Amino acid sequence: MNLYRDFNSQEEIDAQYNIGAGMPDWESCIERYTADSETVRQTLDCELDIAYGPTLDEQLDILPSARPDSPVLVFIHGGYWRALSSKEFSFVARTLVKQDITVVVSNYSLCPKVSIAEITRQNRAVIAWLRRHVQQYHGDPDKIFISGHSAGAHLAAMLCSSDWRGEYGLNPDVIKGGIAISGVYDLQPLRYSYLQPVLLLSHELIREQSPCFVIPDSGPGMLMSVGEKEASEFHRQARDYQQARQAKGLKSLFQVEKGEYHFSILYQLLDPNSALFGKVMEMMTSSD
Repeated sequence: MNLYRDFNSQEEIDAQYNIGAGMPDWESCIERYTADSETVRQTLDCELDIAYGPTLDEQLDILPSARPDSPVLVFIHGGYWRALSSKEFSFVARTLVKQDITVVVSNYSLCPKVSIAEITRQNRAVIAWLRRHVQQYHGDPDKIFISGHSAGAHLAAMLCSSDWRGEYGLNPDVIKGGIAISGVYDLQPLRYSYLQPVLLLSHELIREQSPCFVIPDSGPGMLMSVGEKEASEFHRQARDYQQARQAKGLKSLFQVEKGEYHFSILYQLLDPNSALFGKVMEMMTSSD
């Protein structure tokens, strides 16, 4: 009997989803993220460790544009919901800020300290906080966009499926668009993977926290981006999610970034000539 789709063993699933095992130099990638982020925080204006919730993990970093009332891009970091923090990802703001985008990098609690459901709730709280406060940091509260990488892409997709009016009293269109990079939108295979002892996925959690199972009837447009050299499951996940959204009539684009791996793809956000950067700017400035 198959564990999931055509997978017959945990080893087969891990071969697709264990990113570090497929990239012997992945630790050097994280070291580069860390060093580049430190440089960005030293060279750009930034407001660090701003509390958006009551726990110590619920903090965010804002790298404001010099332009008042600029569009806001919230970036949610990856790490398979169990590792890393906002501080490794300040670097994504380097070029965007120069293009008059205010960048917010969110931090959140990690598994197994909390569940993925709580991580989703924390990142929803980020949006609610920004709607009230981001204007103090040169951001336009009517132009909030969401982005994320890996686990952060999953969370960005969950935020694009949120009941903003019912749960937070906000306009349903508080998020104007989403950019999901190298994400997992169906959590089912991870229940049979090496990650399960940390993520503690149940059937109920999978159904409630998989973006592909909670697609709203209306919502913002989204771009699903994946690196050309990523595992085939990441391509399939993005395509399946795109198609499921399109079946609901939601604007959904799928884009493959040529030559990119799971970790290298983020550096397209630093290149104003890259396809991904171009799509992000097009989305964020089309109504500017």
